[in-house]
Amino acid sequence: MIPRYSRPEMVAIWSPETRFRIWFEIEAHACDAMADLGVIPRANAEAVWKARDAQFDTARIDEIEAVTKHDVIAFLTHLGEIVGVDEARFVHQGMTSSDVLDTAFNIQLTRAADLLLADIDALLAALKRRALEHKDTVCVGRSHGIHAEPVTFGLKMAQAHAEFDRARARLVAARAEIATGAISGAVGTFANIDPAVEAHVCAALGLSPEPVSTQVIPRDRHAMFFATLAVIASSIERLATEVRHLQRTEVLEAEEYFSPGQKGSSAMPHKRNPVLTENLTGLARMVRSMALPAMENVALWHERDISHSSVERMIGPDATVTLDFALARLTGVIDKLVVYPERMRANLDRLGGLVHSQRVLLALTQAGLSREDAYATVQRAAMKTWEEGRDFQTELAADARVTGALGADGLAALFDLGHHTRHVDTIFARVFGA
Repeated sequence: MIPRYSRPEMVAIWSPETRFRIWFEIEAHACDAMADLGVIPRANAEAVWKARDAQFDTARIDEIEAVTKHDVIAFLTHLGEIVGVDEARFVHQGMTSSDVLDTAFNIQLTRAADLLLADIDALLAALKRRALEHKDTVCVGRSHGIHAEPVTFGLKMAQAHAEFDRARARLVAARAEIATGAISGAVGTFANIDPAVEAHVCAALGLSPEPVSTQVIPRDRHAMFFATLAVIASSIERLATEVRHLQRTEVLEAEEYFSPGQKGSSAMPHKRNPVLTENLTGLARMVRSMALPAMENVALWHERDISHSSVERMIGPDATVTLDFALARLTGVIDKLVVYPERMRANLDRLGGLVHSQRVLLALTQAGLSREDAYATVQRAAMKTWEEGRDFQTELAADARVTGALGADGLAALFDLGHHTRHVDTIFARVFGA
């Protein structure tokens, strides 16, 4: 997590101040629950809440941790300094550090997920706007990077919209997966704390109690969460890669907005490089790289070891901050993307009508030729068009077998672009509704 690829609202979720504030709320709500049960005096629970508006001294906590070598104990010691040692003596009663750490971590992840969902909503809005704007902007579709058949640029945007709509649904599910808390004690048996305390804390903090915990919340939940972030990152890269290909000089059907005063190269003044989408490709790699250690965190020893801790202290903030930045950047790219319909049409016509080859093939089979004969006939004309730069329709019209089967007017009708786009409205209705 570096400032260059960070946005402040997401960064704030992972600040020490936020973390300690969440720890405090967990401990204070636990004290409330224990007071309700008559386990501790009500006065002590109320005394803890005196720190509600306190500014926790992160430097002081670090100073204590340098001696204790334990961050939760350092925090609890500092909390005692704020509310009074005697008043705080029931804080953390029957709890273990992971009750605080895991519950707080999941709160941070749910808050991060909420920001990411808002990011996706903004991207979906941009994609829908551009899709509707270019619903009928015809361009060539490519398979293997080679001209295939006509599509529209709006369909490209609609496909991306559908993909990120799925991403949103996955993230909602992943958020629910990690929206659990555990206040169950040293090995998850509630030996020294009542399950009602866990229920109270979770309800107060918007979580569900973890059905069966050990000393920790099971890490398969977190593995799913980070895997979901990785899939979203891959979707970002797919769309970024599309833009990069469309911006290549030989293609130039669309390009990133090039702002006044922007420079593309220190050596070549003419350069207009797809730097934002290249950057997104790299950021996607980083987010994906954090899914594997999340998977490896699942297999902890027995009721818990600490091998997951160092991993999560990094991937929690790094994955969410990076993805937040990437989603916002991609939204900006799509929102300002410069589209060149004339270049799209020029590229579409570049191969002399070869994009209509399948229509001719099917028409010939409908007219009575075997598929093998029809394919050979069309391919023969197509290869001459490809290799000699000829016009595909003209080559076909010179073949008596083709004109005999289809007639001149029938052949010409097969080169109508409207045939390829006649179901665009149907597809759009599937994506955006009627």
